[in-house]
Amino acid sequence: MTGDKKLPGTPSQSAVDDFLRKVAQAQAVPADEGRGRLVFAMDATASREPTWDRASHIQAEMFAETAALGGLEIQLVYYRGFGECKASPWVSTSKDLLRRMTGVFCLAGQTQIAKVLQHTIRETERKKVAALVFVGDCMEEDVDKLGHLAGRLGLLGVPCFMFHEGNEPLARSAFQQIARLSGGAYCPFDANSAQHLRDLLSAVAVFAAGGRKALETFSQGKGGVVSLLTHQVK
Repeated sequence: MTGDKKLPGTPSQSAVDDFLRKVAQAQAVPADEGRGRLVFAMDATASREPTWDRASHIQAEMFAETAALGGLEIQLVYYRGFGECKASPWVSTSKDLLRRMTGVFCLAGQTQIAKVLQHTIRETERKKVAALVFVGDCMEEDVDKLGHLAGRLGLLGVPCFMFHEGNEPLARSAFQQIARLSGGAYCPFDANSAQHLRDLLSAVAVFAAGGRKALETFSQGKGGVVSLLTHQVK
């Protein structure tokens, strides 16, 4: 294999550009809502075990880019095993998030994405949630039910940003539909695109904490995928 070969799960430049464009177009966080709130959901079934630790550290770095915006509150949601789906308290530091994520181990089981979407609906009905981030690699549920729930989140103004590890076709189709119906975005990644994942997650976190204008400011002076935001948010 040559170093130039494109791996199936690696986002292309056009895919990244499309993802960031959709982040920029998503509904901004109202200024009077205070600190942004982000539901961060992860598939913790056995297939994700090889990349769980690496992803945990990348995802905890989201806080660093939002501190100057008044901060961000994140709730970790994960599922695994036989019907286990848990949500943490809302946390506001990377240390707290990383501690909770590194305390989770993967366990074989089926996906429970519907529970994640239903939980996010309940949370935002209590207090506005700016966005849902989901990281997973497969889908074993009724896609019509998932679409219905994603549509409800869209009506509530909660975009779903779907990060797809690998290239499983059923998951790809379902994640794309969830993103579209909620007003969010879809992007694939793999073990070779850690920097892309870090930049994209940071962009979503900045959006959740400060809205579109903060996202535009964040993109200024950044290289790589984030630099694509500059002209898209104007």
